Amino acid sequence: MNDRARVQTTRKASRGAAFASLATSLPPHVWFCVSAVFHYLGPAFAVLLFAQIGVLGMAWLRIATAALIFAPLTRPWRTFAQADRSTRLLLLAFGACLAVMNCSFYLALDRLPISLVAAIEFVGTIGVALVGLRSARNLAALAVAVAGTLLLIDVKWSSDPIGLFWAFLNGALFVGYIVLGHRVAASGAGDGIAGLGAAMAVAFLVVLPIGFPDAMPAFFSAPLLLAAIGVGICSSVIPYICDQLAMARLPRSSFALMLSLLPVTATLIGILVLRQIPGISDCIGIALVVAGVALHRPASTQSCAKPDSPSGRRRSGPRRDQPPSCHSALPKCRC
Repeated sequence: MNDRARVQTTRKASRGAAFASLATSLPPHVWFCVSAVFHYLGPAFAVLLFAQIGVLGMAWLRIATAALIFAPLTRPWRTFAQADRSTRLLLLAFGACLAVMNCSFYLALDRLPISLVAAIEFVGTIGVALVGLRSARNLAALAVAVAGTLLLIDVKWSSDPIGLFWAFLNGALFVGYIVLGHRVAASGAGDGIAGLGAAMAVAFLVVLPIGFPDAMPAFFSAPLLLAAIGVGICSSVIPYICDQLAMARLPRSSFALMLSLLPVTATLIGILVLRQIPGISDCIGIALVVAGVALHRPASTQSCAKPDSPSGRRRSGPRRDQPPSCHSALPKCRC
């Protein structure tokens, strides 16, 4: 029995090591690009289901799918049990942010064009990017990327005050997602995903009272339920995992600037999937965004030195555009 337990432990450790190796072997920009692609695939499918499931029902099914997938991999109950008080508060705040952000995003999409919602969402990320800029080169990179994004987004203002309220709330919470997500990701790839799983469990409970009644029709239709599960995987599993892997190795300002790539991926998906050929201004916008991201040079993101290393002196405090620490009380993800 001891030998069997030892073999299982060895296999789990090898899987964890393989996951950590994969997470660090690929550049963080690759993980971000994967997230960017699925960032638009999920909402595109979700909007088609609003008439049959309901907006809040779709939001809850999206979160529930992610929470149920993360639960056996990250064991959120163990994450909360082993975390200290400050880490628990961080995970609770991150989970509440995910819950309200997803609901407000879908409520905004139900009333406003996705281009306007995306434009309002992008405004907050400009502020996050500006906070961490420390060179004229990076300021120029941000200006070029913003100019390209404005060319890509065909913004038409709306007179719907309720829709605008949800859109601005979503934009504010998206900034919170970047800030809190970077704090969770500061513990490293595996730890960050463990924290994400715990936060998603919190989001599941927060949205349950208002989302479950609207989600009931999906439980009586297998095609609807499968479609909702697909939306959850595309919207809250794949992109959030990739975001954590990117956030763990990118400064906050760099991650915020790279969000300007989202309209580029939307345009590319339109070409490949919907046969929507971009115009000249769209092509110029894509070129400017890519140029801005290429021009940007992230601040040094050296990992924390080991205590026993000769040069292992700690800094007096974290930089404002980087995660606050390289250590956390979060347990390792069992991926």
